[in-house]
Amino acid sequence: MSHSLRLRPSLAHNFTPVSTRHHKPSTKAFKLSIRSCSAAPENASKLVAEVKTKLENQHSNLPVGKYGRDDEEMILWFLKDRKFSVEETVSKLTKAISWRKDFRVSELSEESVKRVAETGKAYLHNYLDVHGRPVLIVEGSKHFPGEFKPQEDESLCVFLIEKALSILPEGKQEMLVVINLRGFQTQNADVKFFTFVLDAFYCYYPRRLGQVLFVDAPFIFKPFWQLVKPLLKSYASLVRFCSAKEVKEEYFAADTIPASFK
Repeated sequence: MSHSLRLRPSLAHNFTPVSTRHHKPSTKAFKLSIRSCSAAPENASKLVAEVKTKLENQHSNLPVGKYGRDDEEMILWFLKDRKFSVEETVSKLTKAISWRKDFRVSELSEESVKRVAETGKAYLHNYLDVHGRPVLIVEGSKHFPGEFKPQEDESLCVFLIEKALSILPEGKQEMLVVINLRGFQTQNADVKFFTFVLDAFYCYYPRRLGQVLFVDAPFIFKPFWQLVKPLLKSYASLVRFCSAKEVKEEYFAADTIPASFK
């Protein structure tokens, strides 16, 4: 899935790293650091070099540098995702790097997504969960398909994922997504956008989604869930339906509970 957005270039500033307990919202741009991959085989460095060479020979038009075809950290991460298959890694990385370029991920900023973000439909929580994971919160009742151009909703989604990854504590690799479904109505359902989010995590941010909580899902959500559940495939195992009470008691300390669940 590839999109070409004409966003204004962002100002050159960086997000400040945060502690494993708390972080404050920032209007600054983000700098990501892909964490080292565990359980890599002894010849991992050789495989990285092999992927790097293939990308250079077969896809010399791809950009270089951070998140480019010669980014060894990203190559190692995708090798792990593809169970160290060089050919599969080259294929998936080619698509991911091309997508980042076409989507202009590096140009996303607080300002470029401000219009959609002001709805409060999705945001990065000020605190990590009890497992030290960044928390993306989605307010299902505030999303209305067609209210904004698809590219605007998609840009906010990608911006928040990137921002969450930028504050990963050392040793942590995944994020938590909490979807508040209280007040959800049929008009809030959006299969197309849901599919974009799934594709983003599977194709461009593999192994970054730790768990998805559907909170207080109303009966009216059931038909939508039956429609999208097959799209999740292996990701379905990451989904948990729970109550606001369980979210408060199991995922946050008393002073870090999201405002929506207090």
